Amino acid sequence: MEENGIWGIYEMRIAICDDEKKLRNSLRRVLETQLQLDGVDYEIQEYECGEDLLARIEQNVPDILFLDIEMNGMDGMETARELRRKYQDTVLIFVTAYPDFVFQGYEVHAFHYILKPYKEEKIREVLGKAVEETGLNQEKYYLVEQKAGTLRLPFGRVLYFKSEGRTVEALLDNGDMEGSAAYEIVKFYGKLGEIEEEMPSFFIRIHNRYLVNLKYVDKLEGSSLDCGGQSLPVSRAYKQAAAVAFAKLMLK
Repeated sequence: MEENGIWGIYEMRIAICDDEKKLRNSLRRVLETQLQLDGVDYEIQEYECGEDLLARIEQNVPDILFLDIEMNGMDGMETARELRRKYQDTVLIFVTAYPDFVFQGYEVHAFHYILKPYKEEKIREVLGKAVEETGLNQEKYYLVEQKAGTLRLPFGRVLYFKSEGRTVEALLDNGDMEGSAAYEIVKFYGKLGEIEEEMPSFFIRIHNRYLVNLKYVDKLEGSSLDCGGQSLPVSRAYKQAAAVAFAKLMLK
């Protein structure tokens, strides 16, 4: 079912995955206190094992994940490998009682690590760096509200938006996601004109029904352009502006 596209205050998503409830609670308490002091809107999800995290992550993909390495069942490294197959943007922070495990983090692009037992000042330090890291990308998403949660459409992965009556289709590039189809279509209720107002400058209108990401345009010729291997129509009303925008991009 299609969902509504919205813009609003972004709520940072943080996840804690640890098989020890006491340690989850301890970490959560420090995180909540610091986030509130910093004025960050947030939500925190807890998972007791890697299997639980991976089973539910699509409903709420975290911006920041605190992941215990030594867990019963699927350990943290195996969980991180599976996570990275689909989710490249999550800032991953390993939690471990054994410093030797830290060096394994490079394989899964771990951002940082925290040693057990927790030291509050270290948690606050790492959290601050992680929030800063995610903050670089907070404004680069279009948010689509779904029953299962909020879906984020990264501007950089959207080839184009296509209007179909009251429905908008977004075509996303999945090329960097192992095991996924090359492209993904997301449908939601919305108006192309309203979406256009919120898009970065590299999105241009080429037709009443199309809003295109110039970074995916291979060729613009006559009344059509090639975008992601597809030929899209360019209407007379938008032809000149589209040609100028494409030429400027080529000169950069």
